[in-house]
Amino acid sequence: MTKTAERQPPAAAAVPRATAPSPARDRGRRRLVDQARAYAFLLGGLLCFALFSWYPAIRAVVIAFQKYTPGSPPQWVGTANFTRVLHDPEFTAAWRNTFYFTLIALLVGFAAPFLLALVLNELRHAKAFFRVVVYLPVMIPPVVSALLWKWFYDPGAGLANEALGFLHLPTSNWSNGTDTALLSLVIVATWANMGGTVLIYLAALQSIPGELYEAAELDGAGLLQRIRHITIPQTRFVILMLMLLQIIATMQVFTEPFVITGGGPESATVTVLYLIYKYAFLYNDFGGACALSVMLLLLLGAFSAVYLRLTRSEGDTA
Repeated sequence: MTKTAERQPPAAAAVPRATAPSPARDRGRRRLVDQARAYAFLLGGLLCFALFSWYPAIRAVVIAFQKYTPGSPPQWVGTANFTRVLHDPEFTAAWRNTFYFTLIALLVGFAAPFLLALVLNELRHAKAFFRVVVYLPVMIPPVVSALLWKWFYDPGAGLANEALGFLHLPTSNWSNGTDTALLSLVIVATWANMGGTVLIYLAALQSIPGELYEAAELDGAGLLQRIRHITIPQTRFVILMLMLLQIIATMQVFTEPFVITGGGPESATVTVLYLIYKYAFLYNDFGGACALSVMLLLLLGAFSAVYLRLTRSEGDTA
């Protein structure tokens, strides 16, 4: 062996290199941190929903199958609450009044906001002012609005009959008549809630391209033809969505019959929600009230499923 070979130092041991962090791993870690931070912010809202919405709903379903009286242990009775509620004479009247209210609200309260939105869309001046005027009833508390209309409908000194008498027209019993009470409540509900609907329609109308109307005018189309062939087809999705939402809302009517008519006269304005109130707080029958609530929940759940299905389909096609 040569001296050069003897003096050559031994080869250094191989030192493993530190592997560089993977960009994909870093992105995944950052995503987890961001999601954890977002859920931490949402935790307060989720707890509020769980405590004040989800738990009462689940508890109501359980009580619907129990004999529940405050101060005594609940007893499991199966479907006895549903059977008792179904045989209540007011049960049929409540559902009939609720469906009639919903139907009249669709005929009166659904067309009026759309027509009003068409008028506001055609205005050239003071648009902002009239939008505020239309939306003002929504900002009035529902109970205050109902009390104002109760005075307005008063058959003695109410403003409605005073105005009719001034015009030499026949007066009406309004909310005190069995034939007119339900229609009177529909007018109140329509006036109090149509402001938001009008603004939604107005936004949908303003999203329609103006070229379509200009082309229709050049072809000689009149106002009704433009509404029929352009306005309604272009806003049909919004119309359908608001119709379903109005059905869900009007089937839960409570404030107007509770404040203005008290369910009368002769149970002419007793609705399902008002009957639930009577079972719970007048009859002290929480099992029957929850049984009625479950029935209403199933019906409204069906409409909500249709609404979610349609909105999802529209989102997929967009």
